[in-house]
Amino acid sequence: MLAKLEQHAAPIFAAAIKHAKHLLLVLPKSAKPDARMPHRPLLEATLARRKKKFGDLAKSPLTVDTGSALLAWVMHDPALSMFERQTAMRKAVTSLLGEDPAQISIAVLGDAGERKAAAALAVYTAWVNGAKLPKRKKDHKIKYLQKIIVHGQKAADDHAAWRAQAEGNLLCRELTVMPPNELTPRAYRERVRALAREHGWKHEAFDFDRLRKMGAGAFCAVAQGSDARDAAIVHLQYRHRDAKKTVALVGKGICFDTGGHNLKTARYMQGMHEDMNGSAVALGILLAATRAKRAVNIDCWLALSENHLTARAYKQNEVVTALNGTTIEIVHTDAEGRMVLADTLTLAARKKPDLIIDFATLTGSMHVALGARYSGVFATSEALARDAVAAGSASGERVCVFPMDDDYDAALDSSIADVKQCTMDGEADHILAARLLQRFTDKRPWIHVDLSAHSCKGGLGAVATDTNGFGVGWCLALLEKLKG
Repeated sequence: MLAKLEQHAAPIFAAAIKHAKHLLLVLPKSAKPDARMPHRPLLEATLARRKKKFGDLAKSPLTVDTGSALLAWVMHDPALSMFERQTAMRKAVTSLLGEDPAQISIAVLGDAGERKAAAALAVYTAWVNGAKLPKRKKDHKIKYLQKIIVHGQKAADDHAAWRAQAEGNLLCRELTVMPPNELTPRAYRERVRALAREHGWKHEAFDFDRLRKMGAGAFCAVAQGSDARDAAIVHLQYRHRDAKKTVALVGKGICFDTGGHNLKTARYMQGMHEDMNGSAVALGILLAATRAKRAVNIDCWLALSENHLTARAYKQNEVVTALNGTTIEIVHTDAEGRMVLADTLTLAARKKPDLIIDFATLTGSMHVALGARYSGVFATSEALARDAVAAGSASGERVCVFPMDDDYDAALDSSIADVKQCTMDGEADHILAARLLQRFTDKRPWIHVDLSAHSCKGGLGAVATDTNGFGVGWCLALLEKLKG
């Protein structure tokens, strides 16, 4: 639930905000405080006591408890990267939200352009952090931020695009943190069906039996290990009458990953309920694009399954035939993500979209390469790679492009099948996974996103929770560039 928004475009006066109990003052870049700035003497005194400069507020917001109110100051500096501006705004906003207020006030100062940019970022940050993620604690009551009052700027559309992005990000995070006994593939499919009804998306589910008859051997190899037989590839469709391009979003949705016969240890199985994050990202993007009425056609494909260890689970040295006829030699059953994505990419490519983007928490080697602050991307052209990086800079969700040259394929040569699933040594596994997946894209323009940044301790960018919804904002920025 996102807070209601109230906006006042009139210039800032102390009288308009004197009763605010939780107040954020967003200041323009300047060498010193404006003489008309509300609470200026308190700010100057606090900065002097802490031996801080006014310009430090651009990266290190300041919060003061006056006894009757909680005040936070932050400087919005356009010269900083979007990620840096988001980080500073998140620190400022969460210092107020820590008291679980029902309402916060935001005052933006500066010229018209400065106020517009600052207000948008502040409101989005309040929305995305004011709606709490679900918890299952006894007698726990979640207190939501209910109202945001903005002084100094009024957006004619009530920041509709930012609200849509916040809703998409929240859906992604909410699904990702759900425990695996609640978000089973069956329950996930019901949730998706309900969303489709609510938002008017065309909905089609390819269940296990249908996929097996179609010849989707890669997906079914993973899904057959589950007794529930509730795995499916779900297709959702959004259409806009003014759209000029169609984008396919593909998401890995492994609701729990044991590793199968190559069983994970307890340390590495912990948190594997979040292995469906890629599907949640794709779904969050679809929701945000729908809410904002983006002029782009979207086909969303969700590969929903679990990777269990049972007598029917697939094994090393098996050879399975994927939907496009490619035979795959199984090397490691914990490389299940690329298996379910292979057949899902094939289905997506058959619709001949202008671009395919897949999202997956796919490889540990990407996390080793980048940590949890960037995600890795692979692209089929230099132009797409540049667009991906530019979208990262614009959205604050940073990505790094990795190579995907043909000579990496030698490591995947198989003596008994068209290709190996992976290698046992794990060297450059993130690159080998991308090389494997590209075989199922039918040579369509394609971006693969390995979500190493989907969970970052202490939050990332504008989002304060560890599970941060990385990819929703990035893709929306990319779609904005592609819509023309």
